[in-house]
Amino acid sequence: MQVNALRRLKSKLSSGPVFGPFSKSTDPAFVEAAGYAGFDFIILDLEHGPSSTQNLQHLIRAAELCGLVPIVRVKPNWLNLIGEVLDLGALGVQIPQITDAEDARLVVSAARFGPDGERGVCRFVRAARYSTTERTLYFEQSNQALVVLQLEGSKALRNVDSILSATEIDVVFIGPYDLSQSLGRPGEVNHPEVIEAMAALVQACHNREVTVGTFVDTPSEAERWLKLGVRYLAYSVDVGIFAQACSSLVESLRAMSVTGEPSYSGKSE
Repeated sequence: MQVNALRRLKSKLSSGPVFGPFSKSTDPAFVEAAGYAGFDFIILDLEHGPSSTQNLQHLIRAAELCGLVPIVRVKPNWLNLIGEVLDLGALGVQIPQITDAEDARLVVSAARFGPDGERGVCRFVRAARYSTTERTLYFEQSNQALVVLQLEGSKALRNVDSILSATEIDVVFIGPYDLSQSLGRPGEVNHPEVIEAMAALVQACHNREVTVGTFVDTPSEAERWLKLGVRYLAYSVDVGIFAQACSSLVESLRAMSVTGEPSYSGKSE
């Protein structure tokens, strides 16, 4: 495990916010670029992205190369995937659609070796450097992986107190889009009803001294939640950031072609 990167992230989380994008690309270059740009972590998305565990290891390698903490969001049928992505070297797992205390306990158990959990034991995996990491050290370090629980529905809203008290949680992540849908406002993440529900979840986490995160894709949204004490901030998606940058560039170039005067007539003397 790249424990130093994980320790740095946890240290920053203890005193202030950390930032990272979701990644839906299968190209390690996007991961490297995010790291060299200065992000703290990247969420490699198996839920809504095309990646598989076959190519996930290459994305994790790219994150390690540039000091980026690789966190993997697994698919909703998450139990059988948690240990698999941790074996590949993920430094954290992010679990969608957590609805109650039993979900929370099952996640932590699947992510931790005993005595803290029941993760399947194998040292001949990439995370253990294919058995070259001393076994006691490997088990100890692996149990430090970040566990992020996504609360994103009306049922989770009703059960938030029992979820937070069920087990030790590193981060609670509020999924604004699924939450908006469960409240009858699909996609309206800035609707007052959605914001009110998210703010209530943030406060519940603060009351339990649990770090809270969410997703934003505009600076104004980021500012709102940072002011309310959100520390694990997922800013947009790598391919969306690229598309937005391309759109802005094309718009600027087209404006130049309309307003600019040619400097060369094409005629020879």
